[in-house]
Amino acid sequence: MDHELVGLRPMAGRLRPVGGGAFALAAFVIALLPVRPVWLWMVLIVAACALPWAAGAIVGPRPAPYWRLTTAGLERVDRRGVVTARYERTRIEELAVTADDGVLTVFHKFGRTAVGELADMGLEPLPLFIMARRFGIPIHVLDADVSTFSDDDEPAPGRVSEKRLLDQEAELLRAAHDPMADDTVEQTPVPAHATPPNPASADVTAHGPVANPRESDGNGPNAPAPVRLVSSSIQARGRLAALGLLTALLALTMIARIAVQAIGEVDFSARLAAGGWALLGAAVLIATRRRLARTAPIRWEITGKAIRVRGGHRGREVAAADVAAIVLGPGLTLDGWTGEPRSIPLSGLVFGYRQELLARLPADKLEPFQLAHALDEHAYHVVTSGPRALKPSEYGLDGLPEVFAQVPGGRLVVHDDGLGWADAAGDVVLRMPSDRIGGIELLTIGGHAWLRVYDSDGEEFFAAPLSVLRIARTELRESARQAGLTVTDAEYDAYLNAAFHGTVSGFATATEPDLDSAPAVAPLPANDPGVLLDATWRSRVWASAGTVLLCEAVAVLGAVWLSGDLGGFGIALAWCAPIGVLLGLGGSWLYDWNRSQLRVSGAGIASITRRGRVEWNLVHQTVGGVGVDDSEQGLPRLVVWSPAGRIMRRVSFVTDLRALRQACERYGLPWGPPAAGQPKPPPPEL
Repeated sequence: MDHELVGLRPMAGRLRPVGGGAFALAAFVIALLPVRPVWLWMVLIVAACALPWAAGAIVGPRPAPYWRLTTAGLERVDRRGVVTARYERTRIEELAVTADDGVLTVFHKFGRTAVGELADMGLEPLPLFIMARRFGIPIHVLDADVSTFSDDDEPAPGRVSEKRLLDQEAELLRAAHDPMADDTVEQTPVPAHATPPNPASADVTAHGPVANPRESDGNGPNAPAPVRLVSSSIQARGRLAALGLLTALLALTMIARIAVQAIGEVDFSARLAAGGWALLGAAVLIATRRRLARTAPIRWEITGKAIRVRGGHRGREVAAADVAAIVLGPGLTLDGWTGEPRSIPLSGLVFGYRQELLARLPADKLEPFQLAHALDEHAYHVVTSGPRALKPSEYGLDGLPEVFAQVPGGRLVVHDDGLGWADAAGDVVLRMPSDRIGGIELLTIGGHAWLRVYDSDGEEFFAAPLSVLRIARTELRESARQAGLTVTDAEYDAYLNAAFHGTVSGFATATEPDLDSAPAVAPLPANDPGVLLDATWRSRVWASAGTVLLCEAVAVLGAVWLSGDLGGFGIALAWCAPIGVLLGLGGSWLYDWNRSQLRVSGAGIASITRRGRVEWNLVHQTVGGVGVDDSEQGLPRLVVWSPAGRIMRRVSFVTDLRALRQACERYGLPWGPPAAGQPKPPPPEL
């Protein structure tokens, strides 16, 4: 429907085993129990492995709660269609989306509320941006994260992402108002009533359907042939499925063989082997099903009449008469294993002539080049979500005036009236007067020095590498400044600042505080919460697994030592192995419950436990760099350097380096080791 934007609906109760890992462990435990008779023992093991699959088939997929944007506001609807959460339109003063983390924030009369990430809500930035403006809701996209709203003293960040969305909206409006813009489409008159509405207007029912020229030429003699695009190989998926099934059948055969060979009762070694086979078979089946679900092939069939897309168990068809434009870029799709929305690098957002979102077509495993050109060849209007890439002919040597190539041995010179092009004899044959030059910028592109010249309005009208202009960077910079031209060379200024810092850092070493004699912990300011960085879940899982394995190794050694007193190694291991698992899990939980975390703020960087105890704290002035040190053998470690380059603290746990770097940049902590005593190379010269 064109009067609301419905988010991607998750699917709960997927066609997958329910609690497969827990039941696999239960099958292993059942195999260790001395159950009689033997046939009952085997039936219980097989039932424990098959029960999660039966439960998943009985439950089946069902819709889960989703979000939608309507004229009434932003709503969350449960699977029964009942609105469980609502942000009413009359109470919303403004919406904001932070581009760095994709969080939607609602501003209202009494403050602001962070609703959640758009990916988790099943919404994309472009449809939300267009639909909100269509309903008259103010919305902005900021080039920052949600923490920028806490910095009340700082100005609002830039809106490059919002400008990109505005450009895409303009492309969609052009496609909706002028469906004959494509030269390859037959010019057919469009009824006057088919004009699409203004995106800022909420009246969407006063317009009828729009005629589409593709309806008449879909089967014409000059119509392009249908194009079919497939993402993955069917043979590879077949081999994967066959390997998983054969492994599961092998595990079942080995369990049956152990049960048949047993006379009266299965001994402990045989029960342990059967439990291992049951655990292996269940794990392989779960891993195979998960891999097949997440690598489901995506098939596109593009014709002049419709677009048919099939991905996994879902299929979608969109008629060409309803399509105004297709936006290719990052989007959302349902995860084949969890059923939750997840981000994908490529998808097709199909928009109608009233700027309504018709369909979300997954294309993450397709070739973008083939997909875009196939759609364009079938007269579909394609809009790319990324910024337009400049071609070498538009931003390079072809941008030079023709006279440059006609004057052999010429070079760029600076004179009193501005810039000029001199021939081999030194005579200036072409002049750029200073009144046309608004500014000159020197920068580095691909390791080479470049020149950009801007006019008085700030628009770039000339760009070329200095090697082609046959002038050195220093000569151009100094001569232009002497001639009174505005020259910007940020890299050269940064080089001078770095050189000055390297010179005075030796004097700062003598006055650097002695951390060994100073107090280890400094008080934290109460008015600066900063950013709290935790260890990654992957490192926590590996640490817990390592602790459990170490306790199990000790348990095996204890079973060997106590085997004589407990009646054999098997009985001793049956007692020691569970105790080792419990001790390992308990010890890792106690450590993880009060694990260390990093706090980065304007005051500096500190290590704080989860219970609030400050382990160490370094003020901002004593920090010369924060980064990763891999100079020593072993795993790289996160370290904090002093301005003189001395390592002051080493962090034992692994945190999210991207989040840490963003936090350091936000609070002015330098990222990377300081280059004390090492001269930094100047910007590239000719």
